[in-house]
Amino acid sequence: MLNDGGRGRVKTLTVASGKGGVGKTNVAVNLAVAAHKLGKKVIILDADLGLSNIDVLLSLAPKWNIQHVLAGQKTFPEIMVEGPHGIKILPASSGVQELTRLDEFQRLKIMEEFDAYTGNFDLLIIDTAAGISENVAFFCVAAEETLVVTSPEPTALTDAYALIKVLFTRYQEREFSVIINSARGPKEAFDIFKRLMLVTERFLNVSLNYVGYIPVDGSVGKAVRAQKPFVDMFPGSEASWQISRIAEKIMESKGKVKGSIQFFLGDLLPGTGLTRCR
Repeated sequence: MLNDGGRGRVKTLTVASGKGGVGKTNVAVNLAVAAHKLGKKVIILDADLGLSNIDVLLSLAPKWNIQHVLAGQKTFPEIMVEGPHGIKILPASSGVQELTRLDEFQRLKIMEEFDAYTGNFDLLIIDTAAGISENVAFFCVAAEETLVVTSPEPTALTDAYALIKVLFTRYQEREFSVIINSARGPKEAFDIFKRLMLVTERFLNVSLNYVGYIPVDGSVGKAVRAQKPFVDMFPGSEASWQISRIAEKIMESKGKVKGSIQFFLGDLLPGTGLTRCR
């Protein structure tokens, strides 16, 4: 949970995946729109800091991005751009390799910017890069909840397990929410979730929470090509119905307040800039 700064409780959600190409960013964007339709004020942080995706998916052309914040040239309010329905977006840079691995100063700079931000919002969605880098771990540990997006592909499931394993063994993260994307139906989706749950129960001491699935749906691809959220472009589609249900579950869940965006300001793990969860 973020320091409220007088705003009230803010939910922080990191959307991550072990493997690229599973639709993680599309899930993050449509989840933000679905949450807005529930009356929530939403900010999306594009935390794929060296390869921006959110602005491309929404056909935005930000003049400034997080690279300018880290250089001390701009603040979060100055780089924010407006997405669908007034959703605020903190854009990443594109093609800047050095941002794929933040140093401790840069991580603290991001935390300080969040602490200083006085805008009113209910939900912060952090869309990470794919994989198991230190940047990904940083944002997963920082947020109140980590949402792992995977798909029925065997490699996607293997990489989702790898992400969960790293976050558990190195950073003591024990609770994860899971979405199955591109499933052929509810049975396949839940079967995939059970496979992931069985292997984590066998080898790791973690808790997985199944929050739902997004079906294979032609409207999703059409919306991506049009650079629009499918929940807007095809509100009556099965995919839109499912993402709306997922948004409701996430916003209704109490979550485990294991820290906050600003808890990195103290008790850093040596050499990582990361904090142990309490």
